[in-house]
Amino acid sequence: MGVLDTFRLDGRKALVTGGNRGLGLAFARGLAEAGADVVISARDADRNEQAAETLRAEGHSVRVVTGDLVADADRIVADSIEALGGLDILINNAGIAIHRSTFDVSEDEFDLVLDLNLKALWKTSIAAARRMKEHGGGSIVNIGSISSLIVNRPQWQASYNASKAAVHQLTKSLAAEWAPYGIRVNAVAPGYVKTDMAPVDRPEFKSRWIDDSVQQRYALPEEIAPTVVYAASDAAAFMTGSVIVIDGGYTVY
Repeated sequence: MGVLDTFRLDGRKALVTGGNRGLGLAFARGLAEAGADVVISARDADRNEQAAETLRAEGHSVRVVTGDLVADADRIVADSIEALGGLDILINNAGIAIHRSTFDVSEDEFDLVLDLNLKALWKTSIAAARRMKEHGGGSIVNIGSISSLIVNRPQWQASYNASKAAVHQLTKSLAAEWAPYGIRVNAVAPGYVKTDMAPVDRPEFKSRWIDDSVQQRYALPEEIAPTVVYAASDAAAFMTGSVIVIDGGYTVY
């Protein structure tokens, strides 16, 4: 097997949460281009189908499982396994951020962020790992953030930052616990990426989000996807419990 062959995912079964737009859609496309059969899951049924049709038109094998991870993680994983005929890869991408002063964030809003960004990820990982444990292992890739390492400015988003720091520590903890079962657990921590959730091209953010970066630019989702494919593939067979920072050098300073 050559080096490039280790990046191939032919025959692998992958679930991407929050997979119908932005980073999640780019991850689903990247996994499919590497040969995986993919399920995308999110709450919006119409947007799910639109995303799936886009990928199918590109020649990829993509299915949809619609649902709310906070309320129904176990069912979403079970339906994904049924649709795919197995599960080898889980990409925990679904997330939410509230950009507001902590004084103005309600307890319900705090719970919303932690429930989706952390608790749903935890539940989804456990459901997927139960299957992987019984079938020779697998790879879980959690989408963290440089917000676990820095305090973003000028906007405040303490609940999001806390949730992503917890995701990184959970990644390491699960990696250690599940290694005997052949399950690798890693995280990717992107910097500023142009998505609906991150308006990186707004002028008021340029001095902090762009000018403070070594490369002085933001990323596009397709620039993050290859790292996720790598972490999911056999090319990363000796990597578990790692947090891969991919941020254009933002955290260098």
